[in-house]
Amino acid sequence: MIASYSGPYADYGRQMDNGMALWLRQNGGKVGGRDIEIIRRDTGGSAPDLAIRFVRELVTRDRIDLVMGLDFSPNAIAIGPVLTQARIPCIILNASASVIPSRSPYIARISFTVGQVSAPMGIWAGRQGLRTAITVVSDYAPGVDAEKAFATSFAAEGGRVVNALRVPLAGVDVSAYVQRVRDEKPDAVFFFFPSGDLPNNFLKAARERGLAEAGIKLLATGEAMDDSYMQAAGEAGLGLITTHHYSSAHDSALNRRFIAGYQAQHGDYPANYMAMTAYDGLAVLNAGLTRSGGKVGGDALIEALKGLSIESPRGPIEIGAEKRDIIQTVYVRRTERVDGKLACIEFDRFERVLDPHS
Repeated sequence: MIASYSGPYADYGRQMDNGMALWLRQNGGKVGGRDIEIIRRDTGGSAPDLAIRFVRELVTRDRIDLVMGLDFSPNAIAIGPVLTQARIPCIILNASASVIPSRSPYIARISFTVGQVSAPMGIWAGRQGLRTAITVVSDYAPGVDAEKAFATSFAAEGGRVVNALRVPLAGVDVSAYVQRVRDEKPDAVFFFFPSGDLPNNFLKAARERGLAEAGIKLLATGEAMDDSYMQAAGEAGLGLITTHHYSSAHDSALNRRFIAGYQAQHGDYPANYMAMTAYDGLAVLNAGLTRSGGKVGGDALIEALKGLSIESPRGPIEIGAEKRDIIQTVYVRRTERVDGKLACIEFDRFERVLDPHS
């Protein structure tokens, strides 16, 4: 497992660990009939050079069979050549830049891509009659993916992005960007930031500056309403429309089992989409080992993962046979208050969505 276990994004690694532990508890503690050993390495955020060093050490010293995790896209992109050279398969549990599977034939992604969840928002917004929008995104690869995917699909529905603002990934006051949106008065603002404090800061600044009262509709990807952080948004989060692949409020028997199992272990600490994807990671590995006849070698396992489909707490998912990238339902959700807490309630969907660059 290569993920963030310290620093401002330590919640990412914690959620992933919790999701894997839950799957093991619910499935007899084995994967593909085998005992597994999980070796963790902490990148503490985006640290490509560190990720490369970890993979090299894990391959040569620890003789690993598989890499999982990868919460930041720069880390996932960087390790591609090492995976290829070592012929070690990798299951991506979060990193969302479109290019990642192309960096190694041994990479399979089961999380999502930012473009995959941004493009449906552009379609949905255009179909609501919105005609102008400003995009505000973090200035790194996933942010650029979000910006472009939204703009392209919005334009196809008759909309136009009138300004595209990019925000430094760290140490920034977003209020100036919100004020600029208020001054330009588009029909909507579409924003993307990685999960954490930035989305909440943006929402609170938007409320303080009266964007909704000015008739500017707020649209975002699901990172803005990450189950780990969304309660901190408070009243500022109510009514926000987001598109994403998972909400803890998703209504299915498997998700209810997942949430109940998670709550039994962690109480009020909520499961988010990273815990869910890590839970799926072991489910996918289990199914892949069944298809490969138990073979864990890189070529055998990666071939077994191509075209694999399972039922997930988010709904049906599939690993594309050609690109080794996730195919799944993307939901349109409205943030509402349910039993005193914020929840993302699904009210529309786009089925079998691929990354727009596929």
